[in-house]
Amino acid sequence: MLFSSISFLFYFLVGVLAVYFIMPFKIKIFKKSNGEYYYFEAKNFVLLIASLFFYFYGEPIYTILMVSTILVNYIAGLFVDKFRGTVWSKVALWVSVIISLGSLGFFKYADFFITNINAIAHSEIKLLSLALPIGISFYTFQILSYTIDVYRGEAKVQKSFIRLATYVSLFPQLIAGPIVRYTTVEAELSERKHTFSNFSYGATRFVIGLSKKVLIADTLGGLARTLMGLDEKTVVMYWIYAIAVSFQLYFDFSGYSDMAIGLGRIFGFQFLENFNYPFISKSVAEFWRRWHMSLGTWFRDYVYIPLGGNRVSKFRWIFNTLAVWFLTGFWHGADWTFIFWGLLFAALLMLEKFFLGNILKKIPAVFSHIYVVFIILISFVLFSANGMSGAISDIGGMFGAGGIPFWSETTGYYLLSYGFVLIFALIGSTPVVKNTVLKIKSFKTGKLIIDILEPIFVVAMLLIVTSYFVDGSFSPFLYFRF
Repeated sequence: MLFSSISFLFYFLVGVLAVYFIMPFKIKIFKKSNGEYYYFEAKNFVLLIASLFFYFYGEPIYTILMVSTILVNYIAGLFVDKFRGTVWSKVALWVSVIISLGSLGFFKYADFFITNINAIAHSEIKLLSLALPIGISFYTFQILSYTIDVYRGEAKVQKSFIRLATYVSLFPQLIAGPIVRYTTVEAELSERKHTFSNFSYGATRFVIGLSKKVLIADTLGGLARTLMGLDEKTVVMYWIYAIAVSFQLYFDFSGYSDMAIGLGRIFGFQFLENFNYPFISKSVAEFWRRWHMSLGTWFRDYVYIPLGGNRVSKFRWIFNTLAVWFLTGFWHGADWTFIFWGLLFAALLMLEKFFLGNILKKIPAVFSHIYVVFIILISFVLFSANGMSGAISDIGGMFGAGGIPFWSETTGYYLLSYGFVLIFALIGSTPVVKNTVLKIKSFKTGKLIIDILEPIFVVAMLLIVTSYFVDGSFSPFLYFRF
C-alpha cells in the first residue's frame, strides 16, 4: 500500500486513526499475585495489527517472513539478557545477526551472486528469481539495532512481544525508512503523550512530504524517463537528466521520510531527522552528514566504529572506509552500479581527508558548492543507471562522448517545459523557504499570519495531491526496491 494513494489516505489511515485514538493506552486486565495489575497495551496492539495489515496488503506471503524474523530476534534478545556475561549471550547475538542478515542476503543478493558465478565459471546455475520483500533492508537493520544494543547493554531487553513487534513493523517507516533505532523509541513504546500540537505538526509534516513526493519527485521522474527515451540526445539533455534524477531521488526519499516522521509524531513517536538539506554542502563528507542520516549513523555505530573507526593506522582506516562504503553501496541494491557508487564515495572521502579537505576550507564557498554538486550529479547518474554499461554511456553523454551535439530544439523544449519545476526543486532543496518562514514568525504579526495561512496551505496541498491520485499521476517510492 502506498502512502501516495487514495486507499491509504482516505480509508486505511482514517480508519486506523479513529480506532487508535478511541482506545486507551492501556487496559487493566487482572491482578497478579504480587498485587500488581496486568495491563493490555491497546494502542500498541492497534498499531501492530494495522502495520501487519498494511504490510500484508502488499506482501501477503512475506508477512510471515517479517513476523518470523521478529520472533527469532525477540527470543534472541531474551537469551542475550538471561545469559549476559557468558558465551551463550554471544551465541544468541550471532544467531540474531546470522538469521537476520541471512534472510536479507538470500532474498536480495542470491541472484546477484549466481549471475556473477555463472559469468566467471561459465556455468548455468538457474536464477532463483525471488521477489524482494518490501522494506527488508530497513526492518533488518532496525531489528539488529535492538539485539546489538541489548548485548552491549545500551538498551533494556524488551519482554513484551507486542512492543517489539510494534517497533519493527510500525507502518509509518516500515517500507522505506528512516531506519529508526530501538533506543530512539524505547521509552515511547511503553508510554507516550498525544497532544493536539503534535498531531498538527505531524499532519503538516506528512502533507509536506506527500507534496514533495507527488508534485516534485514524480514530475521530475517523468522528465528523466522521457529524456532517456529520446532517440536524439544532447550534452545539455544529459545534464538536465542528471539534475532531474538527483532531485527526484532527494524529494522522493526525503518526502517519504517527512511522511514517516509526521505519522510517527501523530502516533506519539519522535523519529529523528533523516535529511538536512544535503545539496548546500561544501564537501562530500558534509553531504553524507546531511543525506540519509539514519543509514550513515547505523553503519558508523555498528560497522565503522567496531572496525576501529579512525583511531587506527592510516592503512587500517583506509580499509575501514572501503569496507563501510562497499557495504553502503551494496545495501542499496544487488548490482555493480551500487557497489561502484559506494566505492566512489569512499575514494572521494579519502581524497578529502588527505588532500582536498584543507583546500575546500580555504576557497570561496561558491566553488566548494560547485564541486559537491558536480560530484553528486555524476554519482546519482551512476546510481540510477541500467547496469555499468548504461552508467558509462550516461556519464559519457554528459561530456559529449560519441560526438553527440551540445544542444537541440528538443532539448530547449523540455528545458522550457520543466524549467519552473526544476527551479522550484532547486529552491526547495535549500533552507531558504524554511528560514524565510521562521524569520516572518519571529514577529508577532508575522506569526499570526503564518498561523492562519499554514492550515489553509496544508489543505490546499492535500487537495492538489488528491487530484493527482484521481488522475493516476503518481508512482511508487524509489526506495521500495531497497
